[in-house]
Amino acid sequence: MNSMYGKSILNLTELTKEEFLSIIELAVAIKADPEAYRGVLAGKILAMIFEKNSTRTRISFEAGIIQLGGQAIVLDSKSTQMGRGEPIKDTAKVMSSYVDGIMIRTYSDQMVAELAKEASIPVINGLTDDHHPCQILADFQTIYEQKGKLEGIKLTYIGDGNNMAHSFLIAGSLVGMDISIATPKGYEPKPEFVELAKKNAKVSGSIIEIVNDPDQAAKNADVLVTDVWASMGDESEQKEREVVFKEFQINNRLSVQAKKDYLFLHCLPAHRGEEVSADIIDGIHSMIYEEAANRLHAQKALMVKLMANL
Repeated sequence: MNSMYGKSILNLTELTKEEFLSIIELAVAIKADPEAYRGVLAGKILAMIFEKNSTRTRISFEAGIIQLGGQAIVLDSKSTQMGRGEPIKDTAKVMSSYVDGIMIRTYSDQMVAELAKEASIPVINGLTDDHHPCQILADFQTIYEQKGKLEGIKLTYIGDGNNMAHSFLIAGSLVGMDISIATPKGYEPKPEFVELAKKNAKVSGSIIEIVNDPDQAAKNADVLVTDVWASMGDESEQKEREVVFKEFQINNRLSVQAKKDYLFLHCLPAHRGEEVSADIIDGIHSMIYEEAANRLHAQKALMVKLMANL
């Protein structure tokens, strides 16, 4: 029986190592033979709620459930009663009687957690201020396809200790991937997620490193990753962050610290010339388009796991 059926995915801590890896394996299988899964979610409806802008998350989920035989209802939170202050409990209870799953992309992790608690259907975190689990699934699928494994890989994340950093810490420590994060002082990941990763690492055997030196972090990396310096909600700090983060760009000078066959990943959208130089993101090591394409397959795999009692 599918142990993930009916679960909500808020930050990946809901998953065992085996469940996480099973999503990656299913994503690879769906990518190889999409027709074999064409009707798996026939008759299922996914409600998609957006408070934050979206390209890859919206398209991958909406196209994904259509390709699996289901349908999506896309909602702007401002156009629903949520935007007028309806209690989350009421929204969750009512939506649970209409649809088979909810994907929400918003700011507040607490709000998403309450939605999942009150709903009787799976709730998927499409992005919050602290987590981006769906992006991580696509990233790890890409690494698995290119490197043939996840355990023992060293992934170096350079930049802001944001939701991407948190999700790399959680997922990497779960599967035995070494995670090295370099940020300017004062921009480190939240301590609770670092501690959680270190706790996981004692079981998985991975190494967790939080430093303020990007060269140190990049040493012998199999994968180099970054994100925009000012995430959604931090745009007012853009100019300030350009100064603070100027030594944290992934470029040719930094990349020589990594292994010769390193991969470069970025969740997109990217700012060439800021967090990454153009010659890196558009160079031979870059897998950004494969990574973005894998959002479709990874999200399809996640929906199958949560919404199909196979």
